[in-house]
Amino acid sequence: MSLITATNLSKSYGSRDVFKGVSFSIPQRTRIGLVGPNGVGKTTLVRILFGLEEPSTGEVQRAKGVRVGYLPQNASLDSDHDVWQECLNVFSALIARQAELARMEHALGTMEDETELEAALERYGRLQEEFERQGGYTYETRIRQTLTGLGFTPEEYRRPLRQLSGGERTRAFLARLLLSDPDVLLLDEPTNHLDIAAIEWLESYLREWAGAVLLISHDRYFLDQVVNTILEMTTGVSLYHGNYSSYIKQRQDRWDRVQQIYESEKERLMKDLDYVKRNIAGQRTQQAKGRLRRLSREVEAIEQMGFIAYQNKNWAEVAGEVNIAEHAMGVEEVERRIRGLRLPSNRPPQLKFHLNSSRSGDLVVRTHALQVGYADEGRPLFAAPDLTLVRGECAGVIGPNGAGKSTFLKTLLGQLPPYAGEVVMGASLNVGYFAQAHEGLRPENTLMEEINTIAPQMRPAEVRDYLAKFLFSGGDVFKKVEVLSGGERGRLALACLALTSANLLLLDEPSNHLDLPSQEVLQSVLADFDGTILLVSHDRYLIDALSTQIWEVEPEQGALRVFLGSYSQYRAARLAEAEEAKVAKAAEPVVAGRGNSDSAHKALSAQDTAADRPAPRSNNRDRQRKQRLTDLEAEIHDLENHLRTVSRQLESPSINVDRVLTLSQEYEQLQKTLEERMEEWAGLSETV
Repeated sequence: MSLITATNLSKSYGSRDVFKGVSFSIPQRTRIGLVGPNGVGKTTLVRILFGLEEPSTGEVQRAKGVRVGYLPQNASLDSDHDVWQECLNVFSALIARQAELARMEHALGTMEDETELEAALERYGRLQEEFERQGGYTYETRIRQTLTGLGFTPEEYRRPLRQLSGGERTRAFLARLLLSDPDVLLLDEPTNHLDIAAIEWLESYLREWAGAVLLISHDRYFLDQVVNTILEMTTGVSLYHGNYSSYIKQRQDRWDRVQQIYESEKERLMKDLDYVKRNIAGQRTQQAKGRLRRLSREVEAIEQMGFIAYQNKNWAEVAGEVNIAEHAMGVEEVERRIRGLRLPSNRPPQLKFHLNSSRSGDLVVRTHALQVGYADEGRPLFAAPDLTLVRGECAGVIGPNGAGKSTFLKTLLGQLPPYAGEVVMGASLNVGYFAQAHEGLRPENTLMEEINTIAPQMRPAEVRDYLAKFLFSGGDVFKKVEVLSGGERGRLALACLALTSANLLLLDEPSNHLDLPSQEVLQSVLADFDGTILLVSHDRYLIDALSTQIWEVEPEQGALRVFLGSYSQYRAARLAEAEEAKVAKAAEPVVAGRGNSDSAHKALSAQDTAADRPAPRSNNRDRQRKQRLTDLEAEIHDLENHLRTVSRQLESPSINVDRVLTLSQEYEQLQKTLEERMEEWAGLSETV
């Protein structure tokens, strides 16, 4: 059953068509990722689906009674409430029912008429059952779990919304939206303002959620983890089944088929033309002239419709959709136009996954006893184990904002002295540095002038062709650098960097501000690079595609942690470590944060040596324990309240026998669950 159906939607502003002919549906439990370049109308389409805008043509149909929730890209709560109260308002009906049940409990204790009491008890039982089914005993726990998952600390629950930053208010808006439990979620860039821990929590939440989701995101790893359908939006939409990586492969297959059709169709047209040339003045002149007329019309139709659309329609459909001249072209004109037929120029790059690490032993970077920080201020940031990076490898540097990742890069470059220890760079290195701010670009230059400052030998046509690979086309090449958007500046900086003779790239958040097509260009260029890469990024998809090592900065431990492998392998090891910690017996000691997860921890600390220092305590494991303790305390509180309610009902002198049996069984089960939670809480408390 489809919850929302869009039929032939189009949107225009004046004479400008944003999109047209958009048709698709959102079935139950589907997870749809809406992708496409910036400016194609993705946000406008979602606003139309929600009802905030009207389409120029077409219609949106919603299933009867369907509840739709919408997260705008720049959502912000404007309220006098604090964070907790704003989330609590979602459950106002449950809270009113809770108050009603409390009033009924009080009234039951004063009733003396047996018939009246039995009727009241029956009504109370029905209301209580409904209250429990709707989450009446767990809604406060749900609020705590959601707020904690989205990065709020318990101390922030009572902060007034007006005191929060814009990003914090967006997270509060998302928390309230998730708690409202609509049938369909429309999310526009939901990972904005979330750190990696919160994004991973949201990924898990959306995978398990019972409703349907349509989301816009530039986070390709998030799309990979959540969605099962991709809608690619250009002027219309194309449907792909699977997650983002599946979409990449299917899209490549479609373009390969387009290439095959282009080549076979062009070959057929040239054969028909050759027949015309050989027979136009011979005995078969009438057949040749007839074929020339058909060729003329066919070439015009293909020019207007494209090879694929033309192939998929019969001639009656073609004639109804394109305007074709009745007269035949000359042979020379037909030949010129056949040879001029081209495939669309917007073919996406063929993405590669994982660099081929030669592990040749050619040293690129080595550190010894390195500490990163500001020596002149006496402010260390973190210590690193002895690091080694050789030719052909890519190290992905991850960690929270403010952890010192950019400072780490500058230390390796020699722009900042180490707080302690040393950095050794390999011989014959030519380092290319991509900074977040793209400081090296000259604002007064045009794009073509900027490229010519690096490659003066390139002719104008070559520069234009080169810039087209980085999605700059037409008049874009004559824009001045100072008018470019953040994403355009990033693409230009990458284009400039790719022209240098660098064999070591140090990249600081290279995918910031890039839309999905630009991110794919970035990945394609880096995958083709045959040198060594040190990549600081929050883009988990890019890190997973390229990295052969993961270097994680853990500011709370003041340490850098090394894992040999891709990001997916690192994440699997980290999850295995967390799972081992969760199931380990509480009585067993935890030594230096290792517990019984020795194998996973060894994998995550492959470069650490025991002689250097004790292994740092796992920040992730501590966070998991503390979160579980918080959840347990909330659950214990709710169980105790529920037990008191059941106990009061059992103490009523007028309760009937059947109700006593039901309540007794409920009381025993609640007591058993409470004892289990208390035992778990006591065990965890000893390890934190």
